[in-house]
Amino acid sequence: MKRLISTVMAAVVMAVMAFASLTPVVATAQQPAAPAAAPAAAPSAPAPAAETVAPAENPYGLKALWNQGDAVAKVTLIILVIMSVGSWYIIVVKLLEQNKAMKYRKEADEQFWPAKSIRDGVAAMHEDSPFRYVAEQGLEGLAKHEGVRASIDLNTWVTMGVTRASNAISSKLQGGLSFLATVGSTAPFVGLFGTVWGIYHALVKIGVSGQASIDKVAGPVGEALIMTAIGLAVAVPAVLGYNWLVRRNKAVMEQVHDFSTELHAALLGQANK
Repeated sequence: MKRLISTVMAAVVMAVMAFASLTPVVATAQQPAAPAAAPAAAPSAPAPAAETVAPAENPYGLKALWNQGDAVAKVTLIILVIMSVGSWYIIVVKLLEQNKAMKYRKEADEQFWPAKSIRDGVAAMHEDSPFRYVAEQGLEGLAKHEGVRASIDLNTWVTMGVTRASNAISSKLQGGLSFLATVGSTAPFVGLFGTVWGIYHALVKIGVSGQASIDKVAGPVGEALIMTAIGLAVAVPAVLGYNWLVRRNKAVMEQVHDFSTELHAALLGQANK
């Protein structure tokens, strides 16, 4: 009986040991297979390009000034534009006129003085030459020295004729310069008027809205500052152009006076022959 029990116990122990040795194999066999590698992800679609956003229009620029300004602001702006256009037109025209006068001075030296007579020298010069005009007036005055005028000394009479011609040329060269002087002295005040008008509108908006927020006063204040800038932009070129043209006129008139002095002596010499 004891032997049977010990035999059974030995069999149980051996069975347990055998089962224990088989369990890892079974567990390994029953272990689920590793998941298959996930298929490669499809290439993602390219991100849509960012839409181009147009720059916002400046609500306080010149266009806004014209659209939002009242009749007074628009009239002020138009006056400043007329002043500016007129100033630049006069500057360009007078500059070309002075350049021609300087060119005609060279022509007089090359064509007039080498001529055999004053009349031949006059015919050799350009019709628009101020030096030809002085010479023509001198010859005309010399021819009119008769009758009652003959009682005037010939030297004085010729001097008067040449001087009148020189003064006429000086007046022609100075034409338009008064406009530049007027623009240079008044354009800042016209712009200042626009500034005051813009500040007035800003105060009105503050009073109506009851608050001095930046969005209420930015427009009128911007209008005021733009008017100031335009007034200065109109005045500064006019002043500089005026001073420059006056200095060049002085140089041209010195050449005319020198020519007139020499012509005066030539006319007296011709009259005494």
